[in-house]
Amino acid sequence: MNKHHEPTGPSDDQQITLRGPAELADALPYLMGFHPNDSVVMVALHGGRGRFGGRLRLGIPQSAHEWPSVAEQLAECLIKGSERRGGRPDAIVVFLCQDPAEGESGRQTMERLRPFAQRLRTACGALDVPVLEALCISGDRFWSYVCPDARCCPAEGNPLAMQGTSVMAAAAAYAGIQVRGSLREMEARLVPRPGTEGREQERALDAAGSALVPKLLDEESRKEVGGTTLELARRLMKRLGRAPAATPSMSDLNDDRLIGDEEAAALILGLQDRETRDRAAEWMEGPEAQSALRLWRALARRCVAPYEEHAAAPLTLAGWVSWSTGDEPAARVALGLALRLDPGYTFAQLLHEACNQGLDPETLRRCLRGERGERGERGARTVGRGHGTGRVAGARSVRAQATARRRTRPGSGRPGSAPGRRRTARPRVQGRRGTRTGR
Repeated sequence: MNKHHEPTGPSDDQQITLRGPAELADALPYLMGFHPNDSVVMVALHGGRGRFGGRLRLGIPQSAHEWPSVAEQLAECLIKGSERRGGRPDAIVVFLCQDPAEGESGRQTMERLRPFAQRLRTACGALDVPVLEALCISGDRFWSYVCPDARCCPAEGNPLAMQGTSVMAAAAAYAGIQVRGSLREMEARLVPRPGTEGREQERALDAAGSALVPKLLDEESRKEVGGTTLELARRLMKRLGRAPAATPSMSDLNDDRLIGDEEAAALILGLQDRETRDRAAEWMEGPEAQSALRLWRALARRCVAPYEEHAAAPLTLAGWVSWSTGDEPAARVALGLALRLDPGYTFAQLLHEACNQGLDPETLRRCLRGERGERGERGARTVGRGHGTGRVAGARSVRAQATARRRTRPGSGRPGSAPGRRRTARPRVQGRRGTRTGR
């Protein structure tokens, strides 16, 4: 279960009136930027006209034993977060989205999730914020847990509107808002492809780990590895940048073909060093940003078993570039995957929270530009081409802002997650599978 909530900021100034459960159900993908599979989504409403405010998403816990505690944490996160952003919500809308399991109908899915919906309603009510509507979306139909009128909300559910025919779809098209597909489809671009054993990539990662572990444990050779890693990344970015444009799926396949197993392994292991990863985060704007994003996604797809956790670094970089270039839905998906693989990955925690709290990525971009400029001024005093002398100032800036906001509320602010903790920049050995470093 992904236990990292994904709130977004208030809606834009454009006003759209939604009437009833059907239009609410149709609006959900446009509110999130994708179809949220296997998710609970909660949206805050403000004022007498029910203006959309903050929202959060969480993977539906598989165990019903978790539902009471998760419901309480979600209600607190949304309500307290809305208060910090400027106003306590007047009501909340809940969506439970899950496809029917094998042999299960949409109605049976709805009934199975009914106790969770009731827990969410009770948890919000305990904080004096009513749930105005609670919907279950399953098997291309929707049900209301709130409406008792069988004439408008029959037991067999109502079909979802045909895609692109609703008032929300028209308004979104006018505003240039696109739905990226499903959450499952977006995640599929960031994980190893099913049906491929990845034995060659695993062997390459084994060999790279054996060669790099001793070097990453030594201060001077660690800097040398960092410089080599960044130079290889630059070469691959140029290689990807020369590839012709294609559809997302074809682009991913082409990118995978352009990167050799040994090259991918060297980069994946090299990026486990925090300072190297932070230097790579400087490729966050301009023409190099898209090439960097393609590279980070391709590396995440090469983290085959048993190296899945090593994908936290390239996923976090992919999330950062997406956020920096204005693609918040893609940023949340990448950062959420990084935290699912490694809940204690501090850089991903900080970026995820900053993105969710509506902070401006320009703050971090400015710090990264300053760090790069200072290195250029040091010139001959640098310890070697391609490696820095300390942690990124921008990460400290994000940490300071996120920490300041965390101190205004109880708990960690992420349901079920451990609070962020500061980690050392020195690498640690993880068996024969390479190195992991401070995060």
